[in-house]
Amino acid sequence: MSNWITSFFKPTKPATPSDMKKFLIVGLGNIGADYVNTRHNIGFKIVEFLAKKELVPFEIVKLGEIAQFKTKGRTILLLKPNTYMNLSGKAVHYWMEKENIAKENVLIITDDLNLSFGTIRIKAKGSDGGHNGLKSIQSILGTTEYPRFRFGISDAFKKGRQVDYVLGEWDEQEKNLLPERLTIASDVITSFVLSGLQNTMNDFNGR
Repeated sequence: MSNWITSFFKPTKPATPSDMKKFLIVGLGNIGADYVNTRHNIGFKIVEFLAKKELVPFEIVKLGEIAQFKTKGRTILLLKPNTYMNLSGKAVHYWMEKENIAKENVLIITDDLNLSFGTIRIKAKGSDGGHNGLKSIQSILGTTEYPRFRFGISDAFKKGRQVDYVLGEWDEQEKNLLPERLTIASDVITSFVLSGLQNTMNDFNGR
C-alpha cells in the first residue's frame, strides 16, 4: 500500500482527549422495508435496540443514520449506513474522519453464519470471512485490524440456499429468543466503551 493511501485513511487531525472518549458503533445492514427483519440486518437491530434503550432517535445524516448519547463521560455514535452492505466502508470511513475517531474506538457489528444463533464473538482483527460489509470496510480502511462484533445467525440452510437464508426473516423460535440476545448485545457495546476491548472479549465471547 502506498504512503499516500496509508495517510489518507488516518484521522486528519491529531486526536484530542475528547476524541479518545468518542466511539463509533456501526451496525451493518441493508436499508429498505424488505430487509428490516432479516438475519443479515442484525447489526441494525442491535444499534436500534440500544438507541431505544437510551431514548435517543436516529437522524438522517450523510451516508446513513446516527443516534448519539453520552455515558460516563464518553460519547457514543450509533451508525446505520445507508449505502447497502457491500459499500459499508464508505460510511464507516466518512464518519471516522468527520468525528476524528481512531479505529480502536470503532466497533463493527455483523451477522455470522459460522456461529450458532445468538452466539457472540468479539475480535480485535480478522478476515472478512466472506462477508460483503467487512470486505468493503477492509478495502476502504486498508486494514483488517479493527474491532468487530459477530452475532451468530447459524447455518441452518439447505445447499444452494444461503442467500435466501441470510436475507430471510427469523423463524419463530429465533424471534422468541431475540429480545434476550439483543439485551446481551447492547451490554457488549456498553462494555466495549467503558471497559475496553480485551475485558469485553473475556466477559462476552461465547455467550
